[in-house]
Amino acid sequence: MTHELSRVGTCIVSGGAMGVDAIAHRGAGSANTIAVLPCGIDLRYPAVNKSLLGSIETEGLTLSQFEAGFAATNWSFVVRNELVVALGEVLIVTQADEESGSMRSVEYALEMGKKIYVLPHHIGESEGTNRLLAEGKAEAIYDISMFVGRFGKVRSAIDVSDPFLRFCAMRPVYEDAVQKYGEKIFEAELNGVIEVQNGRVVLT
Repeated sequence: MTHELSRVGTCIVSGGAMGVDAIAHRGAGSANTIAVLPCGIDLRYPAVNKSLLGSIETEGLTLSQFEAGFAATNWSFVVRNELVVALGEVLIVTQADEESGSMRSVEYALEMGKKIYVLPHHIGESEGTNRLLAEGKAEAIYDISMFVGRFGKVRSAIDVSDPFLRFCAMRPVYEDAVQKYGEKIFEAELNGVIEVQNGRVVLT
């Protein structure tokens, strides 16, 4: 799902952890995702995601509320999750048991007035998200294409033989794009080939 959302220009915010977080970041691509850390910005936690976090730090964005060298603790994950929710336009919960950390994120989303979306599950599975649906506090995603369509339109496939378009498809920082391609960036912007959104180049 995050790959499809990324294709329509949606930035994915997640917690950099193992499992669903890592899947979300990889699906979006390092250049189109924000990883919020439960530890100091200088630490790559968890170690199994060291390469992924390094890629996001270089091409996307990593954030931390904690001082350098701070090691993750139980409470820092909760604080991290609050920031993840605050940065997102909506909250998507793929699975959550009643007492899970994801349900704490849901509480934050409700307090902030954020829209909550969940994936449907059988009775007895993911009881936290099933309860949210029963109480009308979340909306189920039954069709990923229809859901993604709420956030934008998938652009047509790029010409993979054109290195300039391939470069722009990676949503580079505008200053980096100008440094690499100079006036070609300005021409592409004038001709409607690209747009500049939040300091990044985006193909139209």
